[in-house]
Amino acid sequence: MKKALFLILALTFAISIAGTVVEYFTAQSQNDNVIIRWKTSDETGVQKFVLERGVNQSSEFAKLAEISPKGSNSIYEYIDASAFKQTDNIYFYRLQVVTNNGSFYVGPITVLHKVSSVKRTWGSIKAMFR
Repeated sequence: MKKALFLILALTFAISIAGTVVEYFTAQSQNDNVIIRWKTSDETGVQKFVLERGVNQSSEFAKLAEISPKGSNSIYEYIDASAFKQTDNIYFYRLQVVTNNGSFYVGPITVLHKVSSVKRTWGSIKAMFR
């Protein structure tokens, strides 16, 4: 019983902290890319944001980028240009907020991203010659 109560209190505390830092966290499929946006309200003690992508909620998430904080009430945007190279259509994104006191995750959020196989193949061919 004590363990369950502690777990509930810890989750409530983590959610309340996450809610005060990140106001929203969205992902949108747009042409060949996925656009990830988030807005912060209070970045006191935030050292960095780590954006990650996975192919399902229980899989390993790969780090896409580390973003330095800009200050409270900031809007962030990251363009995932590598999404069109993948064969999966559903992506899961999560945001790790690293603070002076540790870190916590926001998300994951899900986005359905459809790119034609012709575009995916052409993009891979172009990448070989860069």
